[in-house]
Amino acid sequence: MAKSDIITIEQLIEKARNYLTADDVEFVSRAYKYAENAHKDQYRKSGEAYIIHPIQVAGILVDLKMDPVTIAGGFLHDVVEDTEITLEMIEEEFNKEVAMLVDGVTKLGKIKYQSKEAQQAENHRKMFVAMAKDIRVILIKLADRLHNMRTLKFLPPEKQRQKANETIEIFAPLAHRLGISTIKWELEDISLRYLNPQQYYRIVQLMKQKREQRESYIEEVIKEVSNQLLDVNIDADISGRPKHLYSIYQKMYKQNKQFNEIYDLLAVRILVNSIKDCYAVLGIIHTCWKPMPGRFKDYIAMPKQNLYQSLHTTVIGPKGDPLEVQIRTKEMHEIAEYGIAAHWAYKEGKQLNKDKKSFEEKLTWFREILDWQSETHDAEEFVESLKVDLFSDMVYVFTPKGDVIELPSGSVPLDFAYRIHTEIGNQTIGAKINGKMEPLDYELKNGDIIEVMTSKHSYGPSQDWLKITQTSQAKNKIRAFFKKQRRDENIAKGKDLVDKEIRALGIEPKEALTEENLKRVYERFNFINDDDLYAAVGYQGITAALVATRLTDKIRQTRQKEQDLAQTLEGARNEYKEKEKKKYKKDSGVIVEGVENLLVRLSKCCNPVPGDEIIGYITKGRGVSVHRSDCPNVLTEEAKERHLHVEWEVDQTQKQYHVDLEISGYDRRGLLNEVLQAVNEMKTNITHVNGRSDRNKMAIIQITILIHNTDHLRKIVERIKQIKDVYTVTRTLQ
Repeated sequence: MAKSDIITIEQLIEKARNYLTADDVEFVSRAYKYAENAHKDQYRKSGEAYIIHPIQVAGILVDLKMDPVTIAGGFLHDVVEDTEITLEMIEEEFNKEVAMLVDGVTKLGKIKYQSKEAQQAENHRKMFVAMAKDIRVILIKLADRLHNMRTLKFLPPEKQRQKANETIEIFAPLAHRLGISTIKWELEDISLRYLNPQQYYRIVQLMKQKREQRESYIEEVIKEVSNQLLDVNIDADISGRPKHLYSIYQKMYKQNKQFNEIYDLLAVRILVNSIKDCYAVLGIIHTCWKPMPGRFKDYIAMPKQNLYQSLHTTVIGPKGDPLEVQIRTKEMHEIAEYGIAAHWAYKEGKQLNKDKKSFEEKLTWFREILDWQSETHDAEEFVESLKVDLFSDMVYVFTPKGDVIELPSGSVPLDFAYRIHTEIGNQTIGAKINGKMEPLDYELKNGDIIEVMTSKHSYGPSQDWLKITQTSQAKNKIRAFFKKQRRDENIAKGKDLVDKEIRALGIEPKEALTEENLKRVYERFNFINDDDLYAAVGYQGITAALVATRLTDKIRQTRQKEQDLAQTLEGARNEYKEKEKKKYKKDSGVIVEGVENLLVRLSKCCNPVPGDEIIGYITKGRGVSVHRSDCPNVLTEEAKERHLHVEWEVDQTQKQYHVDLEISGYDRRGLLNEVLQAVNEMKTNITHVNGRSDRNKMAIIQITILIHNTDHLRKIVERIKQIKDVYTVTRTLQ
């Protein structure tokens, strides 16, 4: 596959004629002309005509020997997004299949999202769902991304890093999982160039320094192997295998190795005609040179999930240097290079339907993952969990019968159990790893043999399993169990949690839980009704805090506007009062209207602070006692006869006032320390602390703090509410 040369439309058509029929070539040519007309007068950042990009994308697909529908999709992949052409017009001009492929790679451009990240996540979700319907969607997208990466130098540095990072996180791992190594390596190498240019060019330089030495060494090895294979009449193609820059970088970075410590810098690849010859060649290699312990891998007997098959061995070569040897059949090599494309490729003008059907069956793992994600209502969460299941490093473990199961690194026996079958997972009571009982949070390692212990009398999964499991499949099946078994309980629990979160925002639930408001929110999260929404909160499919935030967003916006207006009016009112009234100030920070030489003190029963509405109460022999206006001690009919109008001084920044707070939450280790630390972070003094817990694991923490005013108090309360497992924060009366 050419990496730098720009292919012309004439060259592309000529390549297509080598494996497509005349009718297919005419179909592809028609798609090119349609795209050329649609993109006329459009130019790329590089200054070149826009049509060059679709030509290069289609050229990459031709190199992969794709079918005419996919190549047409490559030519037309941007017309809906960047021109006035619609999907209906494409379907009418070509066919439904081409329109479906174009739709699969078209971004969601007409919907407004809160952030670029959310929009990007929605685009990825759409692409993955389209890919599940037809795998050719991702082939077009990978070809599109590959050419965009080849021309990345024309974008600003920030855009370069953003595209490179997205490529290394999403597209290169996807190419790997689909077995298309020719695209994977190039995407990774180009991404490294923009993400870490210093290391990229350092490795390039190191590779150049010893190139002649390596080439002569490989020639010597090839000559020796050729002679040995000639003696036993094995026909083979032997070549040096180039080491990719990103692979070298990963080994230097992850394994903390120097350049000269990487074993497979020197490597040869041997292609033979049969599996029998593969093992025969392996025996000859191990006879010629001593194999290194632990460096042999048999991917023929145990293929990777992306269908990759090969024998890998590392030996001590002719000059005492480590030498990696890969041995595979020519058919295995085609799959190793082109992955899924090898199964979709046209041969002699006809698609191999048998191969296609076989491959479609092998791709069920991907469709299963998308099914597991179907209950994820947030696109960013969808993409993040997909990264875990698809793109993380993998471990390979065995069933007791010897079947190989592939799981993400960090998986535990529960992930294995749910991968085998939902009921096995739900009824799991323990696990034997290599014949020994291990806890359910044991981290699986390559080669582990796992026997899951089940019981029909099991009560089913525990909520704790959601924290233990690593795969989205296991988590979603556990949530589905709770959803199905305890729907009524989950609805009640979810409603209670949402109510608490709404109150924590200072809003009464009945104010937020209107029919219109609930409908707006449950439709936003793709639920059918409010019961489904509450049930999802109950089984932790969605957080109560997120639901409460959505339910109260309009109320909070309205209140903020009212508060801003009230503050403006209060400022004007205070200015007027300063001019019109005779006032007397005391150290309490309270102004008594029209009275001088009178003792003023703040009541300890309700501890009023600046910002609170207050009432003065004339006591017998102790001057004026200042209370909060809602204090029950001054709301009796008898007390009202002694009320006096008082108000706070305008400047309260230098004074401090006592406030009593009561904090309730889940009783866990470290909760009190986190509360005290949060208050301390707000640079607020604590004068008293008391805590207790009950048998229901409910913790009650009572603290007295010194604050300046209600704004200061509100900030402290909001900070405490951010602490995990804190349910409520209330101001108390003594």
